Amino acid sequence: MVRNRSVELAMSGIIETLLWGIANGCIYILLATGLNIIFGVMKLVNFAHGQLLMIGAYVAFSVSTAFGLNTYLSILVAMAAMALVGVALERLTFRRVLGTDKLNEIFVSLGLIYVFENAAVLLWGNKLKQIPNPLQGEGLLLGDVLIGYDRLLAILIVAVILAALFILLKKTKIGLAMRATSQKSETSMLMGVNIEKVYIFTFALGAALAGAAGALYGILLPFNPGIGALPTIKAFAIIMLGGLGSIPGAVVGGLLYGIAETMAVYFLGGIWQDAIAFALLIIVLVIKPTGLFGEKGE
Repeated sequence: MVRNRSVELAMSGIIETLLWGIANGCIYILLATGLNIIFGVMKLVNFAHGQLLMIGAYVAFSVSTAFGLNTYLSILVAMAAMALVGVALERLTFRRVLGTDKLNEIFVSLGLIYVFENAAVLLWGNKLKQIPNPLQGEGLLLGDVLIGYDRLLAILIVAVILAALFILLKKTKIGLAMRATSQKSETSMLMGVNIEKVYIFTFALGAALAGAAGALYGILLPFNPGIGALPTIKAFAIIMLGGLGSIPGAVVGGLLYGIAETMAVYFLGGIWQDAIAFALLIIVLVIKPTGLFGEKGE
């Protein structure tokens, strides 16, 4: 009986860890999908994408604490704010270097990392903060398994955002223009597509997804101005894992990454969190260099 009870407790711990990994993976999905869309349409490398997540977390924190806005409605505010930031970034920085040497894009984005991080320190300080979470500690108890309502809601919110994104890309004119531009930008221009407007909308959309990821991150986890760097690297790794340009690949890659991280912490300890996740990336790329959903080059 004692042994059976130990097994039951171990299984409940694994299930809770799995759920936490899926919730973390959903944050990665939003970040990687936004980055994938920007790269797919604009062929732009933005290493400051994780800093948009960080600013989104602070925006959601500010409107929740200063104005008393509902925690989950603050996600919409963060998305709108980061969309505007995305428009400004595209117009004032990346537009100037787009199509030139890739090093120019890389150095602009690296410079933006320090600008955003130092601006965040000036505005909000360097101490850990967390967005008020009305569902923290509450959940559905199934046997020994506590299914946190905040994690379930985070997964549901990401599912709704992805469904809306799918409709936008597949059923709207701007979505069709984005898909056409991602394949042949010059041909799209000849067919009457306004490339500049597509680029503005694309960057705003990618930034809005990063803002949503940041708000969810801030609801589930504490954060400070330095949180953006590692998620950016992970987002690029997820894109490679799932396949460049593949949104389904970003979804599957994000989930695998989140689950691999939390399972590594559960079984091996926190020091293995990033090592196991990147080991997963290496294994997949060795077996399938184009990623899980990537297409073979010609």
